[in-house]
Amino acid sequence: MKRTWTIIGVADVAQSFKWYQSLLGLPETAPAHDYFGQILDVDGTVLLCLHAWGAHGHPSLTNPHAAKPGNGLLLFFRVDNFDIALSMGRKLVDRLEEEPHVNPSTGTLEFSLRDPDGYYVSISALDATFG
Repeated sequence: MKRTWTIIGVADVAQSFKWYQSLLGLPETAPAHDYFGQILDVDGTVLLCLHAWGAHGHPSLTNPHAAKPGNGLLLFFRVDNFDIALSMGRKLVDRLEEEPHVNPSTGTLEFSLRDPDGYYVSISALDATFG
């Protein structure tokens, strides 16, 4: 098995860490470092890595002003607790980018919002809503 570890640059690792754990209904823990943290599923699978802008000189993580956060990136999470994620999403942002709707390609409910750094995040139900 091979896995991708998506890493995004963030202004405040601890704040973003708590935001994603809340959205995804994960137990609240602290990031390993003030400059890096891994959002883990309950089974230990890495779902997303958060990296402080400018830490360690990674070429694409040096400056948040070089490009709009999320340009060319869509963070897409499939969840088994869609209703909980939707409820939490509404608490975390002033408005959703996309209200809940059925994606005609997947047949699943989904909604979208922006994280604290402006990344576009879509949440999709794990199971199809129709046959």
